[in-house]
Amino acid sequence: MQGYAQPIHAELTQQRLYSVLADTILIVHFAFVVFVVFGFLLILIGLLAHWSWIHNRYFRIAHLAAIGIVVLQAWIDRFCPLTLWENELRRRAGESGYTESFIEHWLHEILFYQAEPWVFTTIYTIFGALVLVVWFLGRRDRKNK
Repeated sequence: MQGYAQPIHAELTQQRLYSVLADTILIVHFAFVVFVVFGFLLILIGLLAHWSWIHNRYFRIAHLAAIGIVVLQAWIDRFCPLTLWENELRRRAGESGYTESFIEHWLHEILFYQAEPWVFTTIYTIFGALVLVVWFLGRRDRKNK
């Protein structure tokens, strides 16, 4: 009888590992979204309040690149790799993933909101354009520094 318990235990441990890895990717994905959305709000507030740190080149480039990746993925109709990895890990853990994008799924879960994919592509594009506009508006004049 003990011979049967070991493989079942090993399978449950492996499923638990996949579940923990999927949850970790979910947290990273959430942090990415927070960085994009709240980073933009901080940039706007910082520009208005004349915070010097808001002009940090690395922060601004990382922020612009982050929203650029989201917009590009939306335009080429691809799911975020983090969504794909999380779903695959959930499947391996014996859980169900989601069939829509990360944002679509969680907006639906939180707000019970559903929309066609083109709506999200439009929202991502507009948001990305706003980030780009603020990028140029917020650049410091190097001649005055």
